[in-house]
Amino acid sequence: MNLPKTTHLKYLLIAIGLVMLMPASSHAGGAGGFPVRPKRLLLSPSFSYFYANKGWDSLSHKTPFANGGQFQSLGVSLYAEYGLSRKLTLVALLPYVRNTYEDNTAKTVSSGFTDMEVGLRYYLANINYIYYFTIQGTFVQPLYTDLSLGYKQQGAELKLAFAGSGKVLGKNYYFTVENGVRQYFGSQGPIQDRYNGSFGLTLDRKFKHQISASISGFYSASSFTKFSPIQATNKNFAFNQASLTYGYTFSRRFSIFLSGGHFINGRNTGDGTTASASFLFKPFR
Repeated sequence: MNLPKTTHLKYLLIAIGLVMLMPASSHAGGAGGFPVRPKRLLLSPSFSYFYANKGWDSLSHKTPFANGGQFQSLGVSLYAEYGLSRKLTLVALLPYVRNTYEDNTAKTVSSGFTDMEVGLRYYLANINYIYYFTIQGTFVQPLYTDLSLGYKQQGAELKLAFAGSGKVLGKNYYFTVENGVRQYFGSQGPIQDRYNGSFGLTLDRKFKHQISASISGFYSASSFTKFSPIQATNKNFAFNQASLTYGYTFSRRFSIFLSGGHFINGRNTGDGTTASASFLFKPFR
């Protein structure tokens, strides 16, 4: 029996919704909650991969996709941050994805730019220039007309972050804790909570090698509680993810970060496995 078209779209669009979130965390090797100096530019291109052949339903029951279905996505994004002053920076994110859902009956492919983000980050305070508190406001602008790539709605986000560094067991450590609340505008536009906590260690005295572990998650809620095969009205889902990252610093101007992660639990979401590579450039200092 062939997979019904609406069911086929359901699996595709749930997974697409997840991939929309990936670029937001793919620049983990970037500045995070630490300041970028005035007139300094930070660039972080990233490549990401997402795979799922199982998913959680609205009651968090996990089952394989029907008819041997599997979803894969390749993403490319560019994150940039520029120091306007000692306390204020300009941030931007431009993501592009190619999504493929395939089962025993059909194959669906969609690709294009998704939601561009532009915002300002303000460094509220610091403690001995070791611990930093920041607040960031971001405007979200869709760059597509195809509803299979997102909500096609503008939005805004307010995010708080706390970051710091120090020494433990003879190793230098650093951490970042972030939480952002995003509202999409329009009919029953969802309100979303995105959170992330990371802890890392440098492994050598020259600060070349580092490893980090992170827990991140996403909660999306709307007055529209029923599932729709159209992504713009599928607005209720949640997941938590655990990730590990290895970073290597070649110089003060260039670093690379390799990450792998897996979803721990979820609701109305695929059981995803992720991988990414991020590059950190500082063209001038």
